[in-house]
Amino acid sequence: MKKHTLALILGALALPLAAQVTVKPYGFVRNYFNFDTRKTYTVVGGEYNMIPYDELWNSDLSSDLNAVPHAQFQALTSRVGLRLEGPLVLGYQSSGVIEGDFGGFGSNNMVFRIRQAYVKLHSTVTRSSDEGERRRYYEILVGQTWHPLSGDIMPDVLGMAAGAPFRPHSRTPQLRATTYYGSFGFTAALLYQLQYMNNGPRSATDPASIASTDFAHNALWPEAFLGFNFKHGPWYLQLGLDAQVIRPRTHAADALGVVHEVSESLQSLTPTLYAQYADDLLSIKFRTLLAQNTSHLNQLVGYAVSAVNPDGSWDYTPLRATISYLNLSYGKKYRANLFLGYAKNLGAAIDLHDFGSAQYLIYTKGGDQFTHLDDIWRICPGISYNVKAFNLGLEYELTGVHYGDLDSRAAILDNDNRHPVLNHRICALVKYNF
Repeated sequence: MKKHTLALILGALALPLAAQVTVKPYGFVRNYFNFDTRKTYTVVGGEYNMIPYDELWNSDLSSDLNAVPHAQFQALTSRVGLRLEGPLVLGYQSSGVIEGDFGGFGSNNMVFRIRQAYVKLHSTVTRSSDEGERRRYYEILVGQTWHPLSGDIMPDVLGMAAGAPFRPHSRTPQLRATTYYGSFGFTAALLYQLQYMNNGPRSATDPASIASTDFAHNALWPEAFLGFNFKHGPWYLQLGLDAQVIRPRTHAADALGVVHEVSESLQSLTPTLYAQYADDLLSIKFRTLLAQNTSHLNQLVGYAVSAVNPDGSWDYTPLRATISYLNLSYGKKYRANLFLGYAKNLGAAIDLHDFGSAQYLIYTKGGDQFTHLDDIWRICPGISYNVKAFNLGLEYELTGVHYGDLDSRAAILDNDNRHPVLNHRICALVKYNF
């Protein structure tokens, strides 16, 4: 009886709050068909396409084992979400979002995963003066959503990768503050890793590359982002800087094989510039980064061991790359789109440690198979038909990579072993929104 009474009391107390919260469901059913001319590095069941694998020749050099076409049809990234609008809290409007899809993988080959889950407080204050009206906007966000380098404004491509590995792509738990005074504003965020992670050594004695949140979490320091923004009419500009500290290993083996705690860390800085022009029909989007160790952003830029110390600990240096994309789209009911991406490996600023016969330890997304990249480029035109809730689209994606031999700073030597690899992908999409 007491349990029933307590439940009734709690329910009665919750009713006034529930009456102040509006819930709006949203989402879509999305079906993809993909065709590739060779094996490629993909995630989310192959829908999220990154780059083609390097050539893998058989024993008599007569056949490239990775030159195998592949086709599939899936609806894993169909999405459902709830938008919540709540009461005023300390003078701020409260809201929230929880969103998921079926793009996770487990024993049944599909798992419902959380994409976004955050709460937000925001307020807009308009003040009049002799110079006219000035609008001030304040926002505080807590929870999992898009990384500030990713932004919530995507290139207009149809493919699930949304421009990666040229566009930073990550959703991550964070505490973020944004403010605007008129057209000028700034964004500051502290971020922790969850679904998108750095790579690093497997253990104190095993240098094999794995992806784990431990490398960031063991460093204790959260990743930090600071961006200065400008919005006016159809224009949006942002100049930002991302800073990250990771601790690749907590223990190492000394010369006698004794495993003990070590103090290792790696710091990296990634500046970025984003520019956008968008009116009713025309959209132009451009981002460029000088990336350092951005494998947690679904980019193929990591770090390497630069020295081995007497106690068995390692020193590290970030690898660098310039990464840019340009996206042009025009139309509404019939929409044409062109995506161009380019990434260039700049190597490290110092020499790497040679473990023998020009062997280096490099940690990046995808493991050892993507440690010898020189540059990556993509040309991706597409067209879509959009009527209210219904979208139908077709896209062609040409991705090229130059693989080669590493020099002492993890850049690629310009010799006869530097060679291109191409993949042609066709993507067809049928989508129904609600």
